Amino acid sequence: MRNRICSSDRLGRAVTLFLICAALEACGQKKHSPEAMNEQFPVVKTEQEWKQLLTEEQFRIMRQKGTERAFTGAYWNHHEQGVYRCPADGQELFLSDDKFDSGTGWPSFLRPANPEALKEFPDYSYGMVRTEVVCSRCGSHLGHVFPDGPPPTGLRYCINSAALVFEPRESSR
Repeated sequence: MRNRICSSDRLGRAVTLFLICAALEACGQKKHSPEAMNEQFPVVKTEQEWKQLLTEEQFRIMRQKGTERAFTGAYWNHHEQGVYRCPADGQELFLSDDKFDSGTGWPSFLRPANPEALKEFPDYSYGMVRTEVVCSRCGSHLGHVFPDGPPPTGLRYCINSAALVFEPRESSR
């Protein structure tokens, strides 16, 4: 009986140590440093320049990696035809033809307008494992991509409305 308790106690300590190490590693994940951002993204601005360019909400989401509450953004239930662009640099990010209702309360897309429009990074924040999506030109946080979307891609790009600007498609006259 004594050996079983000791063995169980060791296992419990090992599991606890593993969980502590995993939590410390996740907490230690660095956000993109300004120096790293300058090397990876062609559009570079100071924090003050971003604050002047973006609304307070856009700055919080796009530059500080925030999120908007579900079902509150301008585009979660938006059905016009057109293009969704990055508010920070104007890059074309998503097409309305690839937008679908995921039921999550955020705009969801099957794919980017151009695969090179986005960069992806692992995101371990809030005790989760996700894939962050950023604009490839300016490095602004847009949202996350998940492998639970519908065919044909099986992907769900879950994007903050504040990280998008919609440009309607001109109708033919």
